[in-house]
Amino acid sequence: MNSRIRQDAIVRMLRRNGTSTIKALAEEVGTSRRTVLRDISALRDAGYVIHSDVGRGGGLQLDPQSMQTTAKLAVPEVFALLISVAAMRAAGNLPFSELADAGLAKIEKSLPGDKVKDLRAFLDCLHIGKLSPLQNLSDMGKMDRDLLPAFERAFLQCEFIRFDYRDAKGQLTQREVEPQAMLILPPLWYLVGWDPEREDFRHFRMDQIGKPEAVAGTRFRRRHVPFEDDVCPYSELQKRS
Repeated sequence: MNSRIRQDAIVRMLRRNGTSTIKALAEEVGTSRRTVLRDISALRDAGYVIHSDVGRGGGLQLDPQSMQTTAKLAVPEVFALLISVAAMRAAGNLPFSELADAGLAKIEKSLPGDKVKDLRAFLDCLHIGKLSPLQNLSDMGKMDRDLLPAFERAFLQCEFIRFDYRDAKGQLTQREVEPQAMLILPPLWYLVGWDPEREDFRHFRMDQIGKPEAVAGTRFRRRHVPFEDDVCPYSELQKRS
């Protein structure tokens, strides 16, 4: 039994039984008392609050409200949480923002240094604005779950991203662009890409993108996306896709 499975089993036992002893835990997971003690230390480092009785028997009790705070999350998963919170805040619908920020800060703190660098690079390309009241939302669909991982790889490795795109007229085309930024105009999300063929930026509604993939072997340079001039005017949005 590897350490992750063993520690999960220990947490389940403590939650189920309320209290237990080092000896009982060791017998249950089939390991030594010393290994269980190391597991308890690792669980505490991960955020679990485990009280111990130093008396005879070595009783242990898990705080019923404690939880793991150093979850093994991938950068796209953390980024998905961050941008979801950012979008809710922009929409004025985040009543517990301070708690959300504190929780996300703990998650970010648990990431390796290189992943934090990737995360900040992601956040640098994120822009949030307000959607025009003239925008038609009747055709709004569900975003492809593969889009964020594909965008992560393409953005961080400066590779082109290729996808099928259905425009406002329902025409399906295949596009290949430089992923330069992500724009959120709640409830719509856009991929902002530089189109080499048109030599200009284009906004692609993410709910109209299908079969996204990073194009290995391609490279592009970072470009300045002029959001400070005009985030995404409605009239232009209808033409630039």
